[in-house]
Amino acid sequence: MTTGLLFDTVAAVEGWHAIDNRVMGGVSSSHMRWDPTGFGVFSGVVSLQNNGGFASVRLATQALAALGVGAYRLKVCTDGKCCKLNLRTDGAFDGVNYQAEFAPPAGRWCQIQLPLDAFAPSFRGRPVPDAPPLDPARVCQVGLMIAAWQAGPFRLAIASLSLENA
Repeated sequence: MTTGLLFDTVAAVEGWHAIDNRVMGGVSSSHMRWDPTGFGVFSGVVSLQNNGGFASVRLATQALAALGVGAYRLKVCTDGKCCKLNLRTDGAFDGVNYQAEFAPPAGRWCQIQLPLDAFAPSFRGRPVPDAPPLDPARVCQVGLMIAAWQAGPFRLAIASLSLENA
C-alpha cells in the first residue's frame, strides 16, 4: 500500500495540534514542527504538576484509513522515551482511542512495525475492554503521545507513517 503520511515538507506538519494535559489542568506542552533536513519533530516538556503526565499531538486525516491493513509502520528517531501511536475511528475530540506503545533505541533512525493487535482501546488513559477491535478502514484521526509519567523534555523525530497489507 502507498497510503500514509510523509513528513518531508513544511505542509506535512500543518494541521497537527497539541492536546496536552492542559485539558485537565496540567502544564505539559508540546508541538509538531518541521525540521528543514526533511522530517517532522514532535517535542515538548511533560510536567507532573497538577496531576499532569502526558503530551500529545493529533491530526484529522483519512490518509491512514484503508481495508486490509495488517500493521502501521513508522520511521522514527527518539530520545529513548516510550511513545504511543494513537488512532481514532470517529471525528470526536474525546472518545475511544486505540493506542500502541513503541520504545525504539535512542539516537538512531528505526523502522517500527505496529500490528493491529498491538492497538488497545482506551478512554482517557483507561482500558475499554468492551470496545470493538480497531477497524483500520475507519481511521480518521492519528496522534503521537508521550505518557506514563515520563517527566521532562522529549523529542520524537518522524519521517513517515505508512500502512502494511495484512
